[in-house]
Amino acid sequence: MTIRRSARISGRGNGVQAPPTSQTTTSQKRKPSPEPPSTPAKKRIRPVEPVTPTPTAVGLITENGNHKLGKKPRNAAVTRIADPNLSNATLLSPETSRIIASRDIELVSPSKASSVRTTTANLLEEACAHLIKVDERMRPLVEKHHCRVFSPEGLAEKIDPFESLTSGIISQQVSGAAAKSIKAKFVALFHKDGEETEKRFPLPSEVAACSVEHLRTAGLSQRKAEYIQGLAEKFANGDLNAQLLHDAPYEEVLEKLIAVRGLGRWSVEMFACFALKRMDVFSLGDLGVQRGMAAFVGRDVAKLKSKGGKWKYMSEKDMSELSEQFAPYRSLFMWYMWRVEETDISTLE
Repeated sequence: MTIRRSARISGRGNGVQAPPTSQTTTSQKRKPSPEPPSTPAKKRIRPVEPVTPTPTAVGLITENGNHKLGKKPRNAAVTRIADPNLSNATLLSPETSRIIASRDIELVSPSKASSVRTTTANLLEEACAHLIKVDERMRPLVEKHHCRVFSPEGLAEKIDPFESLTSGIISQQVSGAAAKSIKAKFVALFHKDGEETEKRFPLPSEVAACSVEHLRTAGLSQRKAEYIQGLAEKFANGDLNAQLLHDAPYEEVLEKLIAVRGLGRWSVEMFACFALKRMDVFSLGDLGVQRGMAAFVGRDVAKLKSKGGKWKYMSEKDMSELSEQFAPYRSLFMWYMWRVEETDISTLE
C-alpha cells in the first residue's frame, strides 16, 4: 500500500503542470498617465484704458486740395458773415469746384452791414469770450491753446465735403499713418502712372463708375470700398451736395449723413465740426471729451474704472448738462476738453 501510494504521488509530480501566470516586471518606473485636458482658469486681466479720439485723429477730414509733396499755400482770409448755428465753412462743390460760403461782408449793403455783428474775423474771439464768461476755469485753456479750426485762416480753408467724408471712412479703425498711405493710393488710382502734375481728389462720378474690386487695390477693405462707392453715388446723383450741407439745419445734416452706409454718428459729428465749421456740435460718445470733462470738473480720471467692459469717465446726462451752458459754442468747448489735461486749472477751482 505504501509503495502504490508513493507511486501515485510520484506520477503526479511528473505530470505536466500549467505554466504560472507571467507577471511582467521592469526595473524602470512607469510614466504617469497624462491628465485629461481641461480648460485653464481665466486670468484676471486689468482692463487697458482705450485710446481716445482727438482732433489729430480726424486730421484727414480737413486735408483737402491737390495732393502733392510740398507745403500747401495758405488761403487768403475773407471776412464773411458768420453764424454759430450754421456752417461757417468755405465749401467746394465736388463736381464743379464752385465755392459755397456765406456772403462776403463787403457785398452786403451798407445799411445792413452796420447791423452785422458776427463775422469770420471775430467769430473765434466772441466764442472764447463766451466760454470764459460762462466758466472762469476756461480762461487758462483759452490763453494757452489757439484754436485754428475756427480762426479766420481756418474758416478760409476750402473744403470738399466728398473728400472729407471719404477720408473719414478711410481713417476708421486704422492708424493715422496707414490712413494717409491708403488715401494717397486711392487718389493715385485715378491718375496715370508717373504723372507729375498735381493730383486732385477724384470726382464722385469717377468713383461711382469704378468697380469695388479696383477700389480695393488701394488697400481698402471690401466694406470700406463699398461704403465709399455708395457715398460717391449719393453725391453723383445729387442726393448729397455741398449747398445742402452748408445751408441745412444741423439735425437735417445729421439725419441725412447717418443714413449713408459707413457713416456713424461720431464720424458725422466730427465732419460737422471740423469740415463744416459748425460752432454748436457736441459729441457725447467721444471718450476724449468724456475724459477731459471729468478732469475739468475735478474728478481723478486715473482712478476711474471700466464698468461692464465699457469705459465711462462721465455720464451722458452730466455731460449734456455741463455742455449746454456753453451753447451756441459747444464745438469750441469740446475742442478745449480734448486739451484740458494739458493745462493746469487747479488755481481756478
